Amino acid sequence: MTGAELRIGLGVDAHAFGDGVPLVLGGVTIDHPRGLVGHSDGDVVAHALTDALLGAAGLADIGALYPSENEAYRGADSLALLTGAYAQVRAAGYALVNADCVVIGQDPRVAPHREEMRRRLAAALGVEEGAVNVRATTTDRLGFTGRGEGLAAEAVALLRVEP
Repeated sequence: MTGAELRIGLGVDAHAFGDGVPLVLGGVTIDHPRGLVGHSDGDVVAHALTDALLGAAGLADIGALYPSENEAYRGADSLALLTGAYAQVRAAGYALVNADCVVIGQDPRVAPHREEMRRRLAAALGVEEGAVNVRATTTDRLGFTGRGEGLAAEAVALLRVEP
């Protein structure tokens, strides 16, 4: 495989915690006193992965594809948005090689939910579970994630050109 047959994309997302909304990360609803406030379900992992895929394919970002001004996406399941975005990536002639996602925050602990997140993200993309990784890190209490004001996520996606 040559470099011209591979494309890499980076996605980043962040949302503030809020009361009265569920916490959804990587498609998994986590028992937590606060959730992430967003136009959709606020799933920073799915949003970062969506942007990474779109970026690798040279397509628009998640905000252009699913604008927050469009009420049709209010409360939307971010895995469904991920599936729709990946359909556009596939239509553009690319397929996922692998993706790596990192949740950034002090709380909640991601480790107990990591494998389920991997399963759900991979299923949304229609790829093998081993093609998607989920990890977590803290900021040692620095910044908005360290103060417990919200969470962030980053994702990298590697695509190959499909013949």
